[in-house]
Amino acid sequence: MCQNCKKPYYITTAIAYTSGKPHIGNTYEIVLADSIARYKREQGYDVRFQTGTDEHGQKIELKAEEAGVTPQEFVDKVAGEIKTIWDLMNTSYDKFIRTTDADHEAQVQKIFKKLYDQGDIYKGHYEGMYCTPCESFFTESQLVDGKCPDCGRPVQPAKEEAYFFRMSKYAQRLIDYINEHPEFIQPVSRKNEMMNNFLLPGLQDLCVSRTSFKWGIPVSFDPKHVTYVWLDALTNYITGLGYDCDGQNGELFDKYWPADLHLIGKDIIRFHTIYWPIFLMALALPLPKQVFGHPWLLQGDGKMSKSKGNVLYADTLVDFFGVDAVRYFVLHEMPFDNDGVITWELMVERMNSDLANILGNLVNRTVSMTNKYFGGVVEKTGVTEDVDADLKAVVLEAVKKADAKMEKLRVADAITEIFGIFRRSNKYIDETTPWTLAKDEEKKARLSEVLYNLTEAITIGASLLASFMPETSEKILKQLNTEKRSLDQMTEFGLYPSGNKVTEKPEILFARMDIKEVLEKVEEMKKAEAAAAGAAEEKPEEPGIDIEAKPEITYDDFAKLQFQVGEIIACEEVKKSKKLLCSQVKIGSQVRQILSGIKAWYTPEEMVGKKVMVVTNLKPAKLAGMISEGMILCAEDAEGNVVLMQPEKDVPAGAEIG
Repeated sequence: MCQNCKKPYYITTAIAYTSGKPHIGNTYEIVLADSIARYKREQGYDVRFQTGTDEHGQKIELKAEEAGVTPQEFVDKVAGEIKTIWDLMNTSYDKFIRTTDADHEAQVQKIFKKLYDQGDIYKGHYEGMYCTPCESFFTESQLVDGKCPDCGRPVQPAKEEAYFFRMSKYAQRLIDYINEHPEFIQPVSRKNEMMNNFLLPGLQDLCVSRTSFKWGIPVSFDPKHVTYVWLDALTNYITGLGYDCDGQNGELFDKYWPADLHLIGKDIIRFHTIYWPIFLMALALPLPKQVFGHPWLLQGDGKMSKSKGNVLYADTLVDFFGVDAVRYFVLHEMPFDNDGVITWELMVERMNSDLANILGNLVNRTVSMTNKYFGGVVEKTGVTEDVDADLKAVVLEAVKKADAKMEKLRVADAITEIFGIFRRSNKYIDETTPWTLAKDEEKKARLSEVLYNLTEAITIGASLLASFMPETSEKILKQLNTEKRSLDQMTEFGLYPSGNKVTEKPEILFARMDIKEVLEKVEEMKKAEAAAAGAAEEKPEEPGIDIEAKPEITYDDFAKLQFQVGEIIACEEVKKSKKLLCSQVKIGSQVRQILSGIKAWYTPEEMVGKKVMVVTNLKPAKLAGMISEGMILCAEDAEGNVVLMQPEKDVPAGAEIG
């Protein structure tokens, strides 16, 4: 039995933010994590692989408002897109957690309360510069050229009541832990950055609640506050295992925590190596064994962004190259500690040289020659030469080297070692010239041995490749009519069953591509996307609605009416009416009760939190036995559909409209 059998191994990715469709740089992380998870399973570990989506925050609330949908509808759609791409890339996760899951939200509320009760969280006020995209506060000294130090976007001054976590209470304990556990933060350059830039200069207390938006997990004992992003998002790693703040943990938590590996992008290393460990210390939980901050995958002209127009998506690349070709590229082209680069030209080059030529052509030639010279039968004859020993040595050494690279999470280097097997096999063909041996009947046994060695080398290489290119590995082994080897079985050369028969018709694994044709298709695709975007922006002119004119009034008549912005803080159905909703509307320092005949178009839940336009000096009227102290303004279309009149931008309740 393997030494790692039944040993638990818990690996996570950062949860993807549901602000939009993830690009190939975001997708790289899930593919990287998948390759590590698959390899750990090959090593015999009992792997738990978790990924998911981060779905709360002000940015989501704003994007949902722009899209004209509720925040929940918005995140449901984007989370679906993310999961679809993760599945498209053939990733083998065990759990896809969403921070809007009811069990996660319940535990976050419990965690917040526990940390408050034990004095780690306190109420105060925050004043600083706020970056909405990053959902982070910064001091003036932390800004870079007056902009967000993380994303480079503009920041806005903000002040609000908030709860804070006492980070300084645990800072020295974390410093000691990092010094005592050098493997905790990887690569080492990330560790040095965290220590020198954040921990050693002194930690500021962390804002862990907000009141300026509503799309978040409410603080159970102070509902006007919602839990701020990091205390919500980071805890997914334990709530997804069934952690219970009351001590009734699930079996998965007891089995898999602490995590063996948090795999994240280098841009969020601070949150995972400072905030998260301190939260865990406060909860009296063990820290994850390792946090690995991987580099970025850049477009040829820099970091991908929609504003630059250089975003590449996984599904687009898959349409051009196929799933495993994209997996190979993002895994192989990403250095351990530096950013990688992706371009269409480089993709085509790798497709042609590495995949079509080195790998695909090797398999095709070997299967074809076996069929041509021996009717598909692979037989070991024992007629060896010195060159055979070198091939075997290279193959077995590559297995050891790839395994050693994977232990250090050097995935790109491990793939290079595997392709070393295929490169050496191609060279072996050139050295042994099977086509020449086939011309001499006396050398038929030697030819059979050569083809056996090639088949065995490819079998080992394809088995090693399974963690990185699973579909390709399966296709190769199917053509060779054999099973995938375990890592233990790869330590010996010569296990392919002598007398076995390969497939009669080898499948083309990867077809060569013409770079000119690819770039032309890319240009056509960009033009089509631009045209579609332009068409979306050029909305057809809507026909106006003519209504019966009322008698003219003077300005003095109009001036008698008072219009103000009101905020709906509560709303319920009027039980005696089929049409009316009863809203409690905050206007300045007052709260008024206003009845509106809009039940057919709005639910009470939808009304709460909306800013609306109100006529505030109407004489109170009695409707369905209840007093109405104003009128909420609405618009009605030709079909009789009603919509609330709302201010274009956020303004305080009570602001005068005139």
